[in-house]
Amino acid sequence: MTNILAVRRKAERLSREALCDIVRAPVITEKASALSEKNQVVFKVAMSASKPEIKVAVETLFGVKVVGVNTLVQKGKTKRFKGRVGQRSDVKKAFIQLAEGQSIDLTARLA
Repeated sequence: MTNILAVRRKAERLSREALCDIVRAPVITEKASALSEKNQVVFKVAMSASKPEIKVAVETLFGVKVVGVNTLVQKGKTKRFKGRVGQRSDVKKAFIQLAEGQSIDLTARLA
């Protein structure tokens, strides 16, 4: 519990730009759209962001109550381009469970 309070105090000192660095972009896919029926939203987040930091950032930026946060790191694929091997970047995704009755409109701009 003290860890959450420490992260919340730290987030209160962070600027809006720092919070936007934690939550990078929404994920707009069929799976993410299906999860919206279960009151969940999916975001791409910074690789260094922890679950409590992500929770505080989403609550602060969007003004919603977050119940839970699940994260995963999607490893980058190895791809070939003109015979040369390349590597896509790893991406960290956060699945955000919102409180009952809460929602985030991903089509609207941040205030």
